[in-house]
Amino acid sequence: MSKTKTSFYRRLYVAYLIDSGIASSVPALTEVTGMPRRTAQDTIAALADLDIVCEFEQEEGARNHAGRYRIRDWGAIDRGWIERNLQQVKAVLEYP
Repeated sequence: MSKTKTSFYRRLYVAYLIDSGIASSVPALTEVTGMPRRTAQDTIAALADLDIVCEFEQEEGARNHAGRYRIRDWGAIDRGWIERNLQQVKAVLEYP
Protein backbone atom coordinates (compact mmCIF):
# COMPACT_ATOMS: atom_id res chain seq x y z
CA MET A 1 0.00 0.00 0.00
CA SER A 2 1.25 3.47 -0.78
CA LYS A 3 2.26 5.85 1.98
CA THR A 4 -0.26 8.39 0.63
CA LYS A 5 -3.13 5.92 0.91
CA THR A 6 -2.23 4.74 4.40
CA SER A 7 -1.87 8.34 5.57
CA PHE A 8 -5.27 9.21 4.08
CA TYR A 9 -6.93 6.14 5.62
CA ARG A 10 -5.32 6.86 9.00
CA ARG A 11 -6.83 10.34 9.00
CA LEU A 12 -10.25 9.03 8.02
CA TYR A 13 -10.12 6.33 10.69
CA VAL A 14 -9.02 8.73 13.43
CA ALA A 15 -11.79 11.18 12.48
CA TYR A 16 -14.29 8.30 12.54
CA LEU A 17 -13.11 7.13 15.98
CA ILE A 18 -13.39 10.66 17.37
CA ASP A 19 -16.79 11.33 15.81
CA SER A 20 -18.27 8.02 16.91
CA GLY A 21 -17.07 8.52 20.49
CA ILE A 22 -14.98 5.34 20.43
CA ALA A 23 -11.77 7.29 21.02
CA SER A 24 -11.98 11.04 21.52
CA SER A 25 -8.62 11.63 23.22
CA VAL A 26 -5.02 10.90 22.35
CA PRO A 27 -4.68 8.19 25.05
CA ALA A 28 -7.89 6.53 23.83
CA LEU A 29 -6.68 6.63 20.22
CA THR A 30 -3.38 5.01 21.14
CA GLU A 31 -5.22 2.32 23.10
CA VAL A 32 -7.71 1.50 20.33
CA THR A 33 -5.28 1.60 17.41
CA GLY A 34 -1.90 0.84 18.94
CA MET A 35 -0.39 3.85 17.16
CA PRO A 36 2.27 5.85 18.99
CA ARG A 37 1.12 8.96 20.85
CA ARG A 38 2.99 11.31 18.51
CA THR A 39 1.37 9.69 15.47
CA ALA A 40 -2.06 10.17 17.02
CA GLN A 41 -1.31 13.83 17.76
CA ASP A 42 0.08 14.44 14.26
CA THR A 43 -2.89 12.70 12.66
CA ILE A 44 -5.38 14.85 14.57
CA ALA A 45 -3.48 17.97 13.52
CA ALA A 46 -3.49 16.79 9.88
CA LEU A 47 -7.28 16.43 9.73
CA ALA A 48 -7.46 20.10 8.77
CA ASP A 49 -5.60 19.25 5.54
CA LEU A 50 -8.73 17.30 4.54
CA ASP A 51 -11.02 20.16 5.65
CA ILE A 52 -12.21 18.05 8.57
CA VAL A 53 -12.85 20.45 11.44
CA CYS A 54 -11.72 18.84 14.69
CA GLU A 55 -11.77 20.86 17.90
CA PHE A 56 -10.56 20.11 21.40
CA GLU A 57 -13.08 20.68 24.20
CA GLN A 58 -11.48 21.33 27.56
CA GLU A 59 -13.32 19.73 30.49
CA GLU A 60 -14.77 22.45 32.66
CA GLY A 61 -12.62 22.98 35.73
CA ALA A 62 -10.04 20.43 34.54
CA ARG A 63 -6.31 21.05 34.34
CA ASN A 64 -3.56 19.81 32.05
CA HIS A 65 -5.59 19.74 28.84
CA ALA A 66 -8.13 17.23 30.10
CA GLY A 67 -10.96 16.93 27.64
CA ARG A 68 -11.85 15.41 24.31
CA TYR A 69 -11.82 16.04 20.60
CA ARG A 70 -14.97 16.55 18.57
CA ILE A 71 -15.51 16.56 14.81
CA ARG A 72 -17.46 19.71 13.91
CA ASP A 73 -17.50 19.31 10.13
CA TRP A 74 -16.47 16.52 7.76
CA GLY A 75 -15.89 18.91 4.85
CA ALA A 76 -16.01 17.01 1.55
CA ILE A 77 -15.49 13.63 3.24
CA ASP A 78 -18.41 11.18 3.29
CA ARG A 79 -18.52 9.69 6.80
CA GLY A 80 -20.87 7.01 5.50
CA TRP A 81 -18.15 5.73 3.15
CA ILE A 82 -15.87 5.18 6.12
CA GLU A 83 -18.57 3.23 7.96
CA ARG A 84 -19.28 1.09 4.88
CA ASN A 85 -15.56 0.40 4.30
CA LEU A 86 -14.36 0.25 7.90
CA GLN A 87 -12.99 -3.30 7.68
CA GLN A 88 -10.98 -2.44 4.55
CA VAL A 89 -9.59 0.73 6.16
CA LYS A 90 -8.55 -1.17 9.29
CA ALA A 91 -6.99 -3.96 7.19
CA VAL A 92 -4.90 -1.51 5.15
CA LEU A 93 -3.71 0.16 8.36
CA GLU A 94 -3.23 -3.21 10.10
CA TYR A 95 -5.27 -2.01 13.08
CA PRO A 96 -7.30 -4.34 15.29
